[in-house]
Amino acid sequence: MLHNIFSILFSILFLFGTTIEQGDALNQKALRAMEAGNFNQAEQYWSELIQEFPENPAIWSNRGLARIGQNKLPEALSDYNQAINIAPDAPDTYLNRGAVLEAQGKYTEAIADYNQLLKIQPEDAMGYNNRGNAETGLEHWQEALADYQKAAELDPRFALARINAALVQYQLGESDQALQDLRNIVRKYPFFADARAALTAALWSQGLQGEAESNWVATIGLDSRYKDLDWVANVRRWPGKMVLAMEDFLKLRSS
Repeated sequence: MLHNIFSILFSILFLFGTTIEQGDALNQKALRAMEAGNFNQAEQYWSELIQEFPENPAIWSNRGLARIGQNKLPEALSDYNQAINIAPDAPDTYLNRGAVLEAQGKYTEAIADYNQLLKIQPEDAMGYNNRGNAETGLEHWQEALADYQKAAELDPRFALARINAALVQYQLGESDQALQDLRNIVRKYPFFADARAALTAALWSQGLQGEAESNWVATIGLDSRYKDLDWVANVRRWPGKMVLAMEDFLKLRSS
């Protein structure tokens, strides 16, 4: 199943490109279309710009993003390939191409791109987080945990990396540490639905039903998708043990 947009958006929504000196009006139209979520129109604008400026890697990258917004992952991959051909030392393009490869389930290839990114830019927290995502796809749990922890070390405000680390700790059987970390994350980021959902499942698995129920009410108020186990497992891509914990919670709660 295609794992498309969830993990990709975390890693590349910041890439709205550099304004080119010529064609600026069209470039601004494309950026406004992107910001409005009108990805088809944005793709058309970027395509026009590519016709005029085929050697500008930022335009290829931005069209790739517009294509991701339409779930055109093979086409987006082609755009990132071209951007890398033009500018092989631009780190963001490896991050974005890696995210597309990851969304296609090509985890080993994605890791290779993240490795290249980190070779160019070794302090890139997002690169470590995304490499951790690809490692979880291969069930390389220890490697994933190390990457998530490194991402959180580089950027202490990177809450998603901290949540990912806690999810992997739970997968590795470190449930007490995972629970402690999730509580700390929720305390600091009370409106982060992913942390509350994971905390709900972890609490329930340890018999702390009242606290679990309280966090669940908050979770659903923030994001109702966590009621859908298929989404949790295949789009958000929680590790298997936490998915099972959530499944147990949902089943027993409804019985």
